[in-house]
Amino acid sequence: MSSAPPPMGRILVVRGGALGDFVVTLPVLSALRRAFPDASVELMAYPQFAALAIASRLADRVIPIESRPLAGFFGRNGDLDFELSKYFAGVHLLVSYLYDPDFIFQTNVARVSRAQFVLAPHRPDEASQIHVTRQLLKPLEQLAIFDADPQPRIEVTPEPVSAPRWLAVHPGSGSAQKNWPESAWAALLQQVVHDSDLNVCLVGGEAEGERLERLAAGLPTSRVELFRSRPLPELACRLGRCLGFVGHDSGVAHLAAAVGLPGLVLWGPSNAAVWRPYSDRFGRINAGRGLDLLSVDQVSDELRRRWMDWQGATVTAPRI
Repeated sequence: MSSAPPPMGRILVVRGGALGDFVVTLPVLSALRRAFPDASVELMAYPQFAALAIASRLADRVIPIESRPLAGFFGRNGDLDFELSKYFAGVHLLVSYLYDPDFIFQTNVARVSRAQFVLAPHRPDEASQIHVTRQLLKPLEQLAIFDADPQPRIEVTPEPVSAPRWLAVHPGSGSAQKNWPESAWAALLQQVVHDSDLNVCLVGGEAEGERLERLAAGLPTSRVELFRSRPLPELACRLGRCLGFVGHDSGVAHLAAAVGLPGLVLWGPSNAAVWRPYSDRFGRINAGRGLDLLSVDQVSDELRRRWMDWQGATVTAPRI
């Protein structure tokens, strides 16, 4: 079995991918932090995502993965940047979730560093039907880390949920196939504000385009908030002040679950056993025939039932 890094060593976790890929890697950072409390846990990742780990005290430093000096490490026999070479030389343990089928990155790091290199999967094996967080944790068994908590957790400043109450809604994702039609969202949100005391907090970013503005325009201005393109730690805090979450299979759904929010996900073609938000407070409606065939009544009925479980809004009509 591989030896662990020294107590005061430097641990580097390398992770690319989208927001959801980063959030499901948080249990790895948490497990390393717990196993090696005296080590400096550092990230080579996209800074906008890594900010979540810094804010949650799961990482101490971030090296931007898209920085130009790194380019040499991704080329066969690359010209390696001097400063980055010195940095890698000071790393005791490197856990890489990069796609590196020809071991080019690993080989180049070995040219300048004696770090223990743990090669981890950049994508889960969907045929295994094992949740992605558990698959990402599996390589840590080389470090005698077993039975780590597989649930992503992001700490936000706790604030009581008080009137006005807010329902976080993310009507987008990284793929059109994962999205419920905009017209259906509009009908659902109009029911929410008409038949309950919940207000709607629409969250999203560039991927949602003008969809958020169009949905907000159909609601009373006093009952809707547009929370768009904000830094992810701010989004996490805003989600933490909501009563619940409704959205698609997306990185924002994983973020809401990591904050501890209860939620409902309208699930499309992805493998739910592997990719669902890892939280017993999150449910989903499986739209096996396609999200465009999922009716507003189906979603509103399920949302109303979950409101009762969440001990949330006072519903004034038979259905929302």
